[in-house]
Amino acid sequence: RTKSDHRGGNLARRLRRPIADLRSELYHRSVTWHWRFYRGRRTRMAQLNEAQLEAVRTLRGPLLVLAGAGTGKTSVVTHRIAALIRHGARPGAILAVTFTNKAASEMQSRAAALLGRQQKEKPQISTFHSLCVRILRRHITRLGYPAQFTIYDRGDQESAARRALREIRVSGDMLKPSDLLASISTWKMKSVQPATAAELATTDKEHLAASAYRRYQQALKASGAVDFDDLLLLSEGLLARHADVRGEEAARFSHLLIDEYQDTNQSQYQIVKALAREHRNLCVVGDDDQSIYGWRGAEVTHILNFQRDWPESKVVRLEQNYRCTSPILEMANRLIAFNRQRHKKVLRSDKPGEAPRILQAADEVMEAKNVVEEVRIRLETPGVEPRDFAILFRTNEQPRLFETELRRVKLPYVLIGGSSFYDRKEVRDILAYVKLLAQPKDEAALLRILNTPARGIGPSTAKLLVETAISQGKPAWEILCDPKALGRVTEATAAGMRQLVELVERYRRRAQHGSLVDTLKSLIHEIGYQDELARLYPTSEEQQTRWTAVEEVVNALANYEKQTSQPSLDGFVADLLLADRDQDDEKEKQLKRNAVVLMTLHSAKGLEFNEVYLVGMEEGLLPHRRAVEMEGDAIDEERRLCYVGVTRARERLTLTLALARNKWGKSRPTVPSRFLFEITGRADNPHARKGARPQPTASRPASGQGRSKPPRRGSAK
Repeated sequence: RTKSDHRGGNLARRLRRPIADLRSELYHRSVTWHWRFYRGRRTRMAQLNEAQLEAVRTLRGPLLVLAGAGTGKTSVVTHRIAALIRHGARPGAILAVTFTNKAASEMQSRAAALLGRQQKEKPQISTFHSLCVRILRRHITRLGYPAQFTIYDRGDQESAARRALREIRVSGDMLKPSDLLASISTWKMKSVQPATAAELATTDKEHLAASAYRRYQQALKASGAVDFDDLLLLSEGLLARHADVRGEEAARFSHLLIDEYQDTNQSQYQIVKALAREHRNLCVVGDDDQSIYGWRGAEVTHILNFQRDWPESKVVRLEQNYRCTSPILEMANRLIAFNRQRHKKVLRSDKPGEAPRILQAADEVMEAKNVVEEVRIRLETPGVEPRDFAILFRTNEQPRLFETELRRVKLPYVLIGGSSFYDRKEVRDILAYVKLLAQPKDEAALLRILNTPARGIGPSTAKLLVETAISQGKPAWEILCDPKALGRVTEATAAGMRQLVELVERYRRRAQHGSLVDTLKSLIHEIGYQDELARLYPTSEEQQTRWTAVEEVVNALANYEKQTSQPSLDGFVADLLLADRDQDDEKEKQLKRNAVVLMTLHSAKGLEFNEVYLVGMEEGLLPHRRAVEMEGDAIDEERRLCYVGVTRARERLTLTLALARNKWGKSRPTVPSRFLFEITGRADNPHARKGARPQPTASRPASGQGRSKPPRRGSAK
């Protein structure tokens, strides 16, 4: 009833109306209310183009959304999540998986904004690694691991690798721990177990690595630990070998959405198939033209073969680009058309703009000077700021000269990348204590804090501890609890060992029944870690900086404890390590600065800038020397990498090359990148001829057969 119903007998008159009229009025009021309630959301839906709407409205069955660069794929994913919920899907039964915490957080917030009202339940949006941690927490005991397993970071892995090499008596000259870990990671990303690795090995070095791989895995399992690759590999194994586990995990979800599908490795691919096999409501979003992570196990064939894996699937192409100008997209389309195997698509834009430029310099020094001088002059234009510019390069060695020039002309800049907060010694020390409280069998954590701060347990005792543990087949913690098992140790050393055991056991009990933050603060105070920093670092500034880092660990634990319903120390460590893996927070902080951005092409994926300089367009740099030697698929990935660089530019794009570069102190002539000839239409595309079978791209076309003189400096092509 409205207020007017009570005035002048309106209510009485309305009650005397026929029932049919009243029902009609109630219906129209209801429709009007629902229209007002959803009008804002429908307005947002109206902002989607036809292809995007088609993807959002396809709610059942396998769906492949080919989302070109800058085509609004995140909007499609979040609108689709909202549409599924509005059409009756339970929010908690929707699983959306992506590769970074930033992307997962953005999806969650966008979906919540679209749904408007507060949902009792949220869709599950996470990274692959976070999803696998949850699966393993529930079922890893089936594989012989403890439910409260530890996740090893890079430092822990290197310690385990060194021990594995020591056990098989392989010196660092024959096989470095870092090389061993690289081999193990490659095997794991391809779902290769230790026994299979030994069968696949062909060289002496590979046989040694396979043998050490087996010892490495045994050591991790004995310590109740896994590494990052294990999170995927063990989850894949659980779902493949245990039908009841697969059924239970798959039944949790009625719909799966996978972002950046072109970046999935073998384990991720198998996990997705296992979870979607029964209901088949699988939507994958990606762009084969932006598959640039083959070096870390990504297989572009997964997105290329989606229709073969899911024969009833529907394909939607997003080709309307909202980022770049038309001339930039024309260049990008010409370039990527040279790849042999790809889903056909052509990006379009309604934004006019100036043609991209190709600049050449006498050498790498002049290349840096010219680019930085251009940026300096452009910054004199009103409204143009340093953050508008990005200088993108292929290798980590290239930015040095650009940094030198930017410093010389006093322009602010930021180099994306570098060491992580969690690589700092003091942070690793405190986290080692946290890991040990969570899992005393964690040998890497134990050895790190065994004598930190000093408690009379020297390197020789630590070595004896490890050797005794290996010979007796027991965790090092059990040996530590019984100093007599070590034989010849001094009373002072034995006292130090007993002191450490008592400390850990006491704080373990406290962590199980009290505040985690208070427990950690008391532990840091009791071991005298601030005094340890004063002993190690002479200046008060350095001591304060490192003590602030320790404080940040405590702050991180406080935030975790506040936001988690059932906080635990092992959960805290897992959250920290998973967050550090993609280093989103640090990258975001750097990008917020009003500064010129220097970054590799791999780091630039997913970002965009008003003006982009793509430097070092030479054979051996882009494409990289290794790819030039390998040809075939390797060149295709380098071309995709160049394509990613081109499509980072919103308004202005400049590609540069040096005619000569110093190598071992001598100036050597360079060869312009084949990609320059392809993007300017000066190379024949063997895949453009009708009926022609795709052939490998030629590495060095002869003069007059697809190559010409590079464009003159300053010319627009």
